[in-house]
Amino acid sequence: MGAHHGHDHGHDHEHATPGRLKIALVASAAVAMLELAGGITSGSLALLSDSAHVLMDAVALGIALMASLHARRPANARQTFGFARLEILAALANGGILFGVTIAIVIEAVRRFIAPVEPEGKVMLVVAAIGLVVNLGVGAMLLRGAGSNLNLRAAVVHVAGDALGAIAVIVGGAFILLTHQAWIDPALSLLVSAIIIAGVVGIVRDAGHVLLESAPDHAAIPKVSDRIREFEGVVDVHDLHVWTIGSGSHALAAHVVLDDRRISEATAILQKIDTAVREEFDISHVTVQFECESCAPGETIVCTQVTAR
Repeated sequence: MGAHHGHDHGHDHEHATPGRLKIALVASAAVAMLELAGGITSGSLALLSDSAHVLMDAVALGIALMASLHARRPANARQTFGFARLEILAALANGGILFGVTIAIVIEAVRRFIAPVEPEGKVMLVVAAIGLVVNLGVGAMLLRGAGSNLNLRAAVVHVAGDALGAIAVIVGGAFILLTHQAWIDPALSLLVSAIIIAGVVGIVRDAGHVLLESAPDHAAIPKVSDRIREFEGVVDVHDLHVWTIGSGSHALAAHVVLDDRRISEATAILQKIDTAVREEFDISHVTVQFECESCAPGETIVCTQVTAR
């Protein structure tokens, strides 16, 4: 008889606060549209690049919001783990679109190095300054509610990146006003493009790890295996799998070999393993199959100890 621990569907992940994420999403989208309009009006490629950067982070916030909302949808007979991986598909689509946009920006930057076009530095300054103020306000709002919430903390990082991009455009606009050096604008656009590409690479890499069902960094297989082996009565661990279902939701399945002992004692070991992997490795779905060391090969049973009469 094997030992199986059911999944905890009620508290799989920490849910981001939808209200805060909605505000951050709307604010970021508004800044992206403002910078797009400002970039077209001023002729600033740097502003256009930063609008793409902000749009990328707005999509990332949308993904976090989608993850928060879909995490509440119950699993069904077909999607037995729920809908958490919708965010992974959205992230890949986001990465592909932004990669194409960034390539177009880089091509235009090269053209502007060859044939310089001086943008309107004043418009760059004003638009980027408005974006910076909005980013700082949204960041402060998210920071107050972040705490240990991984989704909100990630959102803070995105907004901070937007603020840095806005600062770069402000500085660039000021230099253009003072020096009238047109090359500053395409140079800034290349800087922002590099930031976008770095973000896209990170998104695609992380999404790839999830789709390949790789073990997350915080729950590496050797660490988890060694931890399970520390419990009294555990002889060995094999067929150990740890993978990510969606943001903040991880699963484990393992065969654990026990020495010959009572079923009641095996149940106590199961509870200890379950508690340890949940609390120490943030794994919310735990499935353990017990095997008995002294049983015949292929028998997945927990043997009971016979009491002498």
